[in-house]
Amino acid sequence: MYRFIKRGLVPRTAFDRLQKDFCNEKVWKQGVRCITQSTKSDSLFPERVDFPSRHIGPRDQDVVTMLDLLGYKSLDKLTDDAVPKKIQLQGLMDISDPMSEHDLIETVRKISEKNQIWRSYIGMGYHNCCVPHSIMRNLFENPGWTTQYTPYQPEIAQGRLESLLNYQTMVSDLTGLDVANASLLDEGTAAAEALSLCHRHNKRMKFVVSERLHPQTLAVVQTRLDALGLEVKVVPDVRQVDFAQRDISAVLLQCPDTRGLVYDYSGLAAAAHEHGTLVVVATDLLALALLRPPAECGAALAVGTSQRLGVPLGYGGPHAGFFAAEHQLVRLMPGRMVGVTRDATGRDAYRLALQTREQHIRRDKATSNICTAQALLANMSAMYAVYHGPQGLRDIATRVHNATLVLDHGIRKRGHKQSNDVYFDTLHVVPVSEHDASVIKTRAQEKKINLRYFDDGAVGVALDETTTMEDVNDLLWIFDCKPVEEVTKASDEVKARSVQKGPFRRTSPYLTHPVFNMHHSETRIVRYMKRLENKDVSLVHSMIPLGSCTMKLNSTTEMMPCSFKHFTEIHPFAPLDQCQGYHQLFEELAKDLCAVTGYDRVSFQPNSGAQGEYAGLRTIKRYHEFRGDTGRNICLIPVSAHGTNPASAHMAGMRVCAIRVTPSGDIDMAHLQEMVEKHSENISCLMLTYPSTFGVFEERAADVCALVHKHGGQVYLDGANMNAQVGLCRPGDYGSDVSHLNLHKTFCIPHGGGGPGMGPIGVKAHLAPFLPSHPVVDPLADLGDEAHSFGSVSAAPFGSSAILPISWAYIKMMGPKGLRRATQVAILNANYMSKRLEGHYKTLYKGERGLVAHEFIIDVRDLKKTANIEPGDIAKRLMDFGFHAPTMSWPVGGTLMIEPTESEDLQEMERFCEALIAIRKEIKDIEDGTMDKRLNPLKMAPHTQEEVISEDWNRPYSREQAAFPAPFVKGETKIWPTVGRIDDMYGDKHLVCTCHQCLTISK
Repeated sequence: MYRFIKRGLVPRTAFDRLQKDFCNEKVWKQGVRCITQSTKSDSLFPERVDFPSRHIGPRDQDVVTMLDLLGYKSLDKLTDDAVPKKIQLQGLMDISDPMSEHDLIETVRKISEKNQIWRSYIGMGYHNCCVPHSIMRNLFENPGWTTQYTPYQPEIAQGRLESLLNYQTMVSDLTGLDVANASLLDEGTAAAEALSLCHRHNKRMKFVVSERLHPQTLAVVQTRLDALGLEVKVVPDVRQVDFAQRDISAVLLQCPDTRGLVYDYSGLAAAAHEHGTLVVVATDLLALALLRPPAECGAALAVGTSQRLGVPLGYGGPHAGFFAAEHQLVRLMPGRMVGVTRDATGRDAYRLALQTREQHIRRDKATSNICTAQALLANMSAMYAVYHGPQGLRDIATRVHNATLVLDHGIRKRGHKQSNDVYFDTLHVVPVSEHDASVIKTRAQEKKINLRYFDDGAVGVALDETTTMEDVNDLLWIFDCKPVEEVTKASDEVKARSVQKGPFRRTSPYLTHPVFNMHHSETRIVRYMKRLENKDVSLVHSMIPLGSCTMKLNSTTEMMPCSFKHFTEIHPFAPLDQCQGYHQLFEELAKDLCAVTGYDRVSFQPNSGAQGEYAGLRTIKRYHEFRGDTGRNICLIPVSAHGTNPASAHMAGMRVCAIRVTPSGDIDMAHLQEMVEKHSENISCLMLTYPSTFGVFEERAADVCALVHKHGGQVYLDGANMNAQVGLCRPGDYGSDVSHLNLHKTFCIPHGGGGPGMGPIGVKAHLAPFLPSHPVVDPLADLGDEAHSFGSVSAAPFGSSAILPISWAYIKMMGPKGLRRATQVAILNANYMSKRLEGHYKTLYKGERGLVAHEFIIDVRDLKKTANIEPGDIAKRLMDFGFHAPTMSWPVGGTLMIEPTESEDLQEMERFCEALIAIRKEIKDIEDGTMDKRLNPLKMAPHTQEEVISEDWNRPYSREQAAFPAPFVKGETKIWPTVGRIDDMYGDKHLVCTCHQCLTISK
């Protein structure tokens, strides 16, 4: 402990209090004895340090200290009082004993190697690529980039905000459209969001969709629009559509299409525009380095995936979907958008703009339930563009296209028919005969090459950045063609079909901003990434105490398998016998998640928590429809629920009925009883957040579930707060029928600076047949005719498969006892911090025994009256102490919601408590009139280094108080915000969302 005081990590006052106030001599000696015993052993082979002791922050002696403050003798006694007896799990979960970290890596490596890495030229929106090692090591594998939270606190998120602005600029440039957002989940959901936007824009109910979309995109679009009661007509050629009736909202087409054809849709776009119909194009960013961009062809919106720009295949994800639109549609765009604004000193700065003030605050009036993006993957693609620049990108695209030209020429000379007159990287080959088709398939297997096989006997071949001339030679052999040397003798004939020689070639510039033209050496790109990383606060700096967001340890061992090539280099539509490692991991993780939750089956397809909500609700809806209860469309949602709950219900085609809560935050049982009786014949489900959104275990959760079941409804339990339940209680046991599980919260997948997320759903057995399906690889295939799915929610059949090893590893290393202890310590930490802050801040809600769950809300509403201080002021001031803010003004306005998680140790929690106490003293000075209500450290926070060293310092408080408000802030722990307080209003009035219009940029 003394070394922490010396380094400034624990204030002397905190240490004195620990020693004098409540840490009696017996407890102190017990702690010292624990330390000394851990370093001595009479055994020749001392036991390895177990992983739970690495994951869980407080040491044994710290646990004793904290329990003593709360008046408990053990963790079991504390959790017995915190968790209602009626729902407590008896015994341990049926999970295997924990592995050591080294054993786990060896085990998961062997599992990964059951996946067979074939050369995949399947395409369908997924292409292998060369991930620059500098980006893989310094961004994808770097906790300074992976453990940040969504950039809602922009002053300490300027690095990734700048990178996301680069991403938006890249997408906008390549598509030719005015503005792009900072990524969506994948291509399928981006296409669905685009059509929903079109409906909001012109209020029309009909859509025309090309059958030449990638099949997974078509499936997601049909699933999403069907729930909203919108009509979707699939046609073979969208160019033949008649718009004269002026009743078509939008046309969705793919170019290059799923077979690889590039065609002219400008006439279609002109006719559509004339009759008020919008044109949405799903496209390929790398192809647009050579092809005319969608905007020049008349498209109003463009969607797709940026996966092939520097993101591994990863058996389907995580990848970043892109979304670009005309300027007139900008205020209808879904998801997050980075904009340029200014700070308090007038300097340029970045922040999330417009509707990223959170759609789901609008609840059932929301037009989307998006609560996450794919920031980490978008940043990888952005850095890929920065590293290669416009010429590098064009060179890569040219190499891919030229290799395709060579392959095409050889195939045509052999006599096979190649259906695409114009193409970028994909050929659609009709073999000469059925015998040839069979030989092609046999030869491809001999070479361990995956091709796309159509039902009519045609063969698809999609080349990519990794394709070499040796690969082309192998492909020519597979099609029984002459080798490359023979084919390329007629070079002029080969080049004649190049898109660069015809009307489809691109003539407009792109990536002209300096940021894409100055970081092409590894030295420059590594320094640029590090410079941006240093501007952001992540878990490598300090705790991120966000209520409901569970920012816990993402261990190195858990993360390592994500880079194993046998996980990263697998195409999502590769034959199942090549993916046995993935499917073993899926089965084991699903079994463990069922043991944790009490459910019977898990679907991994939803690739965010909100997607999980939507999938769960659609599963329930399909269940009722299959039983003939088509009138069950009412979703009961307590007003305390997460905002995405009513938004998801609305998107699922349900009517929301709000249920009141009591002043103590519990569900109003009388009102619930009234509503279930009133809507008894029409109740589809109840959405319950547990522990409650207010951070308390409600005593009557099981009664609530039973009441809904009595009236024929199902119970959807929001899994956002599972970190308070694992090992202590199981939703499936106390009455829930389905839950989504935020693997990026409870099960240690990192937040990635705003994504990726992962939101699989667990269901009871009666709902299993109605889970999500997929048109290419069906996750319900084992159910045969018993499957009655509602459709698809994500482009990949198993969601973001490549990050599932993280959660698998976490559970395997923790074991049943470790998982239970982690939950208990999460509850202990929250209650300890609530107690520590007692006398300074009021905890707003507590359970019947005066305890909270894994998070708690402090009430600062009165400070607005007494000192003109709001939650945002406290949030900004915490930056000067080196901390990210808790969750602000949610679920109750004027409050702060704090969740320490089990991974934070006592010293870090003490630092955070000391920071909040010091801030409260500053507020007291304002209340007492000794500090100005306008010019004070809170209202002027955060304080940048430039401001503090300025000669013009004229504030009524010292520079030291501004920048070093506590002893532990001094020295090596100081984190400097790089900009002052952001001016959001200015940014929304002067909307700038690309680099081209930004006045400053990191050099």
